[in-house]
Amino acid sequence: MSDSLEILLTNDDGIDSTGIRALYDALSEHADVTVVAPTDDQSACGRSISHEVDVYEHELGFALDGTPADCVVAGLSALTPETVPDLVVAGCNEGANLGEYVLGRSGTISAAVEAAFFDVPAIATSMYVPVGDISFAEVELETADFAEATRVTTYLAEHALEAGVFDHAAYLNVNVPVADGDPAPIEITRPSKRYEMDAERDGDRIRLKDRVWESMDPEKIPDPDGTDRRAVAEGRISVSPLTAPHSTNHHELLEELADRYHDRAGIDDRRD
Repeated sequence: MSDSLEILLTNDDGIDSTGIRALYDALSEHADVTVVAPTDDQSACGRSISHEVDVYEHELGFALDGTPADCVVAGLSALTPETVPDLVVAGCNEGANLGEYVLGRSGTISAAVEAAFFDVPAIATSMYVPVGDISFAEVELETADFAEATRVTTYLAEHALEAGVFDHAAYLNVNVPVADGDPAPIEITRPSKRYEMDAERDGDRIRLKDRVWESMDPEKIPDPDGTDRRAVAEGRISVSPLTAPHSTNHHELLEELADRYHDRAGIDDRRD
């Protein structure tokens, strides 16, 4: 990684989280890193955007009273040096971001998508944390737990740009296991299509449950080979190359439906 490489680093867990500090320390050894991150936890906020946010100086860079998308817009437009950063890195998120359905929900991934609209390549890094019988809020992570995440993110930041990876992908969704001795192998994956959201009513309250996490046993997981969820459950690093903005699927059936609407409404759709 060249010392001249400019990286904008953000997250959705908040600027004081262990994951962003771990990535900052690792990336700063080889690149000029500017941190612009939310002041507090913004998990699952998607690409929510604000019209005006307060900004504060922080020992790592800048903290915003806003979302990850706010941080990318502010970082790329107002808070970085005169040159546009070469790369945006989001993470490391405490908890995995796996499957198609999280792509519009995760603040970590949404930061990467926001960067894509600026034509800046991005890496979103998240860490799968098996919790067993305790709640996720009870999990305490230390810097050493992020060793896998910092190792692979630093490697991709160092090599993906020069290898031309981002000529074919707008961003990389990277999910890693918790560091546990030997480095894990990388698998290039696609997002799982599995979706098992559920809701239950209890009087005046509704409880929403993401049931996909109930089936992460590598011996029983139903996600097929090649998917991000299976790779992570089996202890590998998942790297999914993804595109943004999303393309449209133009097809004749919809054209025919539009023509029938014009006929019914009496619209002359002739174009000069």
